[in-house]
Amino acid sequence: MKKWYDEEYRFSIEVTGFLRGDHTEHLCRNGEEIGDKYTCTYGCPVNEQGYGICSKMMQILYGDMQAVRSGGDLTLVGGIEENVKDYVCPDGCVCFRMTVEKTGAENFYKGKYYQE
Repeated sequence: MKKWYDEEYRFSIEVTGFLRGDHTEHLCRNGEEIGDKYTCTYGCPVNEQGYGICSKMMQILYGDMQAVRSGGDLTLVGGIEENVKDYVCPDGCVCFRMTVEKTGAENFYKGKYYQE
């Protein structure tokens, strides 16, 4: 992979809690623990060990990430702040919080990076 474009947004996703008990064994195949953090810009979020976030969770995050990239405000889709939203995984056991940071880079389409 040769990443050539500095993305406009950075996404941080942190495990904030559990809905069923105090652990995820036998509930979460990814083995999430409170405090686990994932980050990404455009690709899928990965943690410090290089493991990716659950694919089922990524399906939920993707739509909101695209909304943010389009200039959206997460409070318009249930966020607690313009750049912060809480989630529960599709399996109903892990709670996550996504925080968005603007990097200062130019928008991919407005900057016409897609043209050669």
